[in-house]
Amino acid sequence: MVIMLDTNVLLSAALFPSAAMTAFIEQITINNSIVLCSYVLDELSDVVLRKFPAKQREVEVFFQKFPYALIHTPKIDILGLGVAIRDEADYPVLMSAVLADVDVLITGDKDFFGVAIEKPEILMPAEFMVRYG
Repeated sequence: MVIMLDTNVLLSAALFPSAAMTAFIEQITINNSIVLCSYVLDELSDVVLRKFPAKQREVEVFFQKFPYALIHTPKIDILGLGVAIRDEADYPVLMSAVLADVDVLITGDKDFFGVAIEKPEILMPAEFMVRYG
């Protein structure tokens, strides 16, 4: 299965690694391919610099151990998805997930839920664990 993670999931995993989050990260990295998009990584970097500047090293350490493939998020809508999403700032993440042909987009952002799209499946980490863990 090909999985993409949103910024809030990566932030939680890198900076606030609870037992549940650690188990989740272990589960998704076994027998799955992880794809991250440039938009999410840029957003993560911005959030860490703005809100948690003293924790930049923790993020670096996390990514040294976290296997993923990187895709570039286009700056324009090259897919013409025509999908409504409550927060338009989240559209590049959705577009990247479709472009990368991911099976599951994992996010804690409620703006993604209710998006009328067949693929990718959009789940919270806990939902993923119940369904696939």
